Amino acid sequence: MSLNRFVFEVWRKPKIRRVGPKTNDLKIMIEWYKTAMFDNYANFSGRARRSEYWYFRLATALLFFVFIFLGGILTAILGTTAGLSIAVGLFCLYAIASIIPSLAVTVRRIHDIGKSGWTVLVSLIPLAGPIWILVLLITEGEHGENYYGPDPKSTIEEIDEIGINN
Repeated sequence: MSLNRFVFEVWRKPKIRRVGPKTNDLKIMIEWYKTAMFDNYANFSGRARRSEYWYFRLATALLFFVFIFLGGILTAILGTTAGLSIAVGLFCLYAIASIIPSLAVTVRRIHDIGKSGWTVLVSLIPLAGPIWILVLLITEGEHGENYYGPDPKSTIEEIDEIGINN
């Protein structure tokens, strides 16, 4: 490859602009978390994109670390293990409140690849079950509509929302 061609093709590539307002990853994570936790609290029907599932899991893990940090701060302030007990109690309340949305988003994620939600029970098989479920959860969903609903990545719906096809 000549230097002129390299400069033209690599350095001078036109920038592709995003349609819509700029958002950062934290804002996107929070929106997907709110969708899974509040909007679709007990919705076991339909399909969930990989981003909805994994951002929900990421937010849950971050909240776990926040509870650990809170326990450490409360323990340092109170000087006893009471602070840690309070933080663990708060985390347990959160865990109980998030069982149903967690299961629902997992079932909808499994629906996205065309499998029944009952497939989640395979994770109860020691060793092989969780590995197989993990593989299913990272697999890209089926393109187009399947038995469980329309494709959540459909570009036609997004184009209609921004007004190009109206």
